[in-house]
Amino acid sequence: MDALVNLGEGFAVVLTPINMLWVLIGAVLGTAVGVLPGLGSAMAVALLLPVTFSLDPIGAFIMFAGVLFGGLFGDSIAGILMNTPGNSTAIAGSIEGHRMAKSGRAAQALATSAIGAFIGGIVASILVVFFAPRLAELATLFGPAEYLALAVFAFVAISAVVTESVVRGLAALVIGLAISVVGIDGASGTSRFTFGLPELFDGIDIVVITVGLLALGEVFSVAARRGTPDETKLLPSTGRLWLSFRELRQALPAWLRGTAIGIPFGIIPVGGSEVPTFLSYGAERKLDGRRRKPMFGRGAIQGVAGPEAAGNATAGTAMGALLALGLPTSATAAILLAAFRQYGLQPGPLLFDRAPDLVWALLASFFVGMVVLLILNLPFAPLWAKLLKVPRHYLYAGITVFAMLGVYATSSKILDLVLVLVVGLLGFLMRRYGLPVAPMLIAIILGPLAETEYRRAMAVSEGDPGILVSSPISITLYAVLALAIVGVVFTRVRSARRSKVAA
Repeated sequence: MDALVNLGEGFAVVLTPINMLWVLIGAVLGTAVGVLPGLGSAMAVALLLPVTFSLDPIGAFIMFAGVLFGGLFGDSIAGILMNTPGNSTAIAGSIEGHRMAKSGRAAQALATSAIGAFIGGIVASILVVFFAPRLAELATLFGPAEYLALAVFAFVAISAVVTESVVRGLAALVIGLAISVVGIDGASGTSRFTFGLPELFDGIDIVVITVGLLALGEVFSVAARRGTPDETKLLPSTGRLWLSFRELRQALPAWLRGTAIGIPFGIIPVGGSEVPTFLSYGAERKLDGRRRKPMFGRGAIQGVAGPEAAGNATAGTAMGALLALGLPTSATAAILLAAFRQYGLQPGPLLFDRAPDLVWALLASFFVGMVVLLILNLPFAPLWAKLLKVPRHYLYAGITVFAMLGVYATSSKILDLVLVLVVGLLGFLMRRYGLPVAPMLIAIILGPLAETEYRRAMAVSEGDPGILVSSPISITLYAVLALAIVGVVFTRVRSARRSKVAA
């Protein structure tokens, strides 16, 4: 009951003309920055951080709430329309979302994304309001062995279970793991695969890899097919912003499943929303494979609904972990932690006592910000879809310019511009030879985590590998993964036999 009273007081602070203006400005600016390839939601918060220094703390963090959720939706807009997601958290939803756009259903894909983001964010915010301390306790159950099991689960699930070809999926995984080890080895301090370049001591930035692999890789792929029979023709969008009853019936379970998958990951420091969005995508694809007429590969609405809900649910509970524990579980949360310190505040259990007005106003602004975003973006989905009517040579030239500007803005390194071109060519070759992008990205994101946690586990156990399967959580993850692999092998063998008989 106290939580409801405090939340009501937070709404009283937020629902004033000036603070509603900050929410609106934050949502619009966050969406605008999130649309640009290479910038994304985390960069939106970072770029707009200096703008808020002249505001009072409550107004500044209310604006940050709008920027955060606006940036997440902006990431998805670019991914769905142009297959160049603004951030790695939007990759999973862009796979089927872009296929929907190419088949003339761009507005419906954007509407699905907006509603899924709203559902996932609202449910997560409700849980944060009532159960923030209890949700934070889940993070204490994960030790080195559990984090390693989680990373292995994500590796194998994305590369072997979700992809159509196990060999190609594992090949992409190996490429990603090779890239992830570039830089200084944390344990020994030795440089690895840096070629003597000091700029590579910190590794290759995920922004460089994401923009090169997705944005420039897509640009090169489109340019290579220009004027050939293989050139992909974009169908005009129908402009229908509402979803039919059939589409709602397909999307609603995916929204709920994605929300359930995303909520726990907000309090587990595995780097952000990449893992739950890919796991949600994999779950929806697995369920779709059991249907008589699978839709994945042709623009399945479930492939957009699940990951979008999972991503925003993770973002919502990540804010809860930041407020309750002072634990930043994503890049955006880390930037917000810096913003708190800029105002002389330290997130954690004492924050609720020392600055209750700020905390409850911020929590209330989560709800208000998501409603504002839904009102802003749902009617404008057909307008965003009209970007596909821009001549392709102008559209992809603009993507290239903004991608390079986004990469340079994050580091101001000339080497990163060279690397993004190299990674873009790699992305083009992967598309040309049918290697999936998702396993490579998940390996790059989780590779350092897996290596670090494996070394920690071995150090704690003094070299005993039994520690890797010594807890119920790790045993459960490995068991579920083994069952999934057996199921996939059995299904593919049976399909191969049926095809042989039919032939």
